[in-house]
Amino acid sequence: MRLIANKNEHNSNLYSAIWGYTAPDGKEYAILGCADGTAFYNISDTNNITESDFVPGLTSLWREFKTFGTHAYIVSEAFGSGLQVVDLSYLPDSVRLVNTITFPGYARTHTISQEGPYLYLNGGDYNGGGIFIFDLTSNPVNPLKRGNWYQHYIHDCRVVNDTIWAAAIFDGYIYVIDAVNKDSMRTITSWFNLPNPGPHNTALTGNGNYLFVTDEINFPPKQLKVWDVTNLNNPVLRRTWLPPGIDSSIGHNIEIYGNYALLAHYSAGVRLLDITDPPNPVEIAWYDTYPPDNGYNFDGCWGVYLFPSGKIIASDRQTGLYVLKSSVLPIGINGNNNNIPLKFSLKQNYPNPFNPSTAIEYELPENSFVKLSIYDVNGRLVSTLKYGFETAGKYKLNFNGSGLASGVYFYNLVTGNGFTQSKKMVLSK
Repeated sequence: MRLIANKNEHNSNLYSAIWGYTAPDGKEYAILGCADGTAFYNISDTNNITESDFVPGLTSLWREFKTFGTHAYIVSEAFGSGLQVVDLSYLPDSVRLVNTITFPGYARTHTISQEGPYLYLNGGDYNGGGIFIFDLTSNPVNPLKRGNWYQHYIHDCRVVNDTIWAAAIFDGYIYVIDAVNKDSMRTITSWFNLPNPGPHNTALTGNGNYLFVTDEINFPPKQLKVWDVTNLNNPVLRRTWLPPGIDSSIGHNIEIYGNYALLAHYSAGVRLLDITDPPNPVEIAWYDTYPPDNGYNFDGCWGVYLFPSGKIIASDRQTGLYVLKSSVLPIGINGNNNNIPLKFSLKQNYPNPFNPSTAIEYELPENSFVKLSIYDVNGRLVSTLKYGFETAGKYKLNFNGSGLASGVYFYNLVTGNGFTQSKKMVLSK
C-alpha cells in the first residue's frame, strides 16, 4: 500500500473519523473529523488534493458523519452539538451548514450509522445512550425523529436490510435488533462477545453469514473477531485475528467491501484483509500511519474508507488525512475495469411489454445500498426485487409477473447515495 498524500492542516488537537463522498459529477471527497469541526477535502486529482471547506463545530475529540444524497450528517460528543446537516451540492467550491438539530433530552452523539434514508444515532445522551432514528425520506434538511431502542448503551452499530448489529461496548454484548418498524425496534437476539469483550464496531459480510467485530476496551489483546451468524440462535466464534507480528495494537473500525475488509488498527495503521474465506482472513496490504510504535494505546488510525476508484482514505489521530492506494486490490474494485459504470442509472426493462417475465438492469458507480421495488398503477407495492448492499458494477434482475393482472407497473431504484429513478413497464397477457 502506497501513500498518495497526507494532510495535517488542523493539528491543534486530535483528529477523529473519516468518511468518503462521491458527488454526482464523479468527484471524490474525504470528510475528516477535527477537534474544532469537520474538513472537506477534494481528492479527485491526486496531484492536487485541497481542502474545499471547513464546518466549525463545538470542540470534541469524537466526531463522526455519514452522507445521504447531497447532504452530510455530523455528530460529536460535545454537549449541545446535536446533529449538523451540511449541504454538499456547492462542492467543489464550498459546503453549507443548513441546520443543527437538538431537542429536549438530546444534545450529543457518539457515532452515527446510515442505511438508505435513515440515520441511526448511537451512544449519546438520549434514552441512556441507546439508538434512535432520524428519517430523511420527506425532508433531508429537517429529518423526522422516529423510534428508539434504549435497553443498553450502544457505542456503534451496522444496519443491513433493516437489521441493526449493535456493539454494547461496556456490557460486552452484541445485540441484533429488528428495525423494520422504524417506530418500534425490537431485540432479536444477543450474545456475549467473548473472549475479553469490549465490542466497538461491527461489519457484516455481503452474504450475511459472518459478522466481524472489533474490541476496543478490556484486557489485551484486542482481537478482531469473526462470528458465524448463520444461526442467530447459536452464533459461533470462528476466528480471532491480529496483524501478523503485532500482539498489542487495538482494532478500532472495520469496513467490508465485497471480499475485502479495511481495518483501522490504531497504532498499527491501515490493514487490508482478503476475506474471501471469512473465517480465515488474510492480510494482503498495510500502511502504518503511526510509525512510533504498535503499542496498546489509542494513537494512530481511527477510521478508513474505500472509494470505487480504489483510493483508500484514513484518519490518523495525530497526523490527519491519509490518501492511499493498494496495487493488490482486484480489477473491479480499484477502478481498472472499464465495466465499472461512471454514474448511477436504471435501464428500461426488456422485453417491454412482457409476458410473464422481463429483465431490469441498473448500474452502480460505487458500493451502495440498493432497493429495487415494483409498484402497480395505484402505487401499491407489488414486489421488492433487491434490498441490500451491492458493490460497484452492472446488475440484471428478472421479474416474473405470472401472478399479476395485465396492466401498467412501475419499477423504482433507490440507492444509499441518494439516487432514485422510476420507469414504466407493461404486462400484457
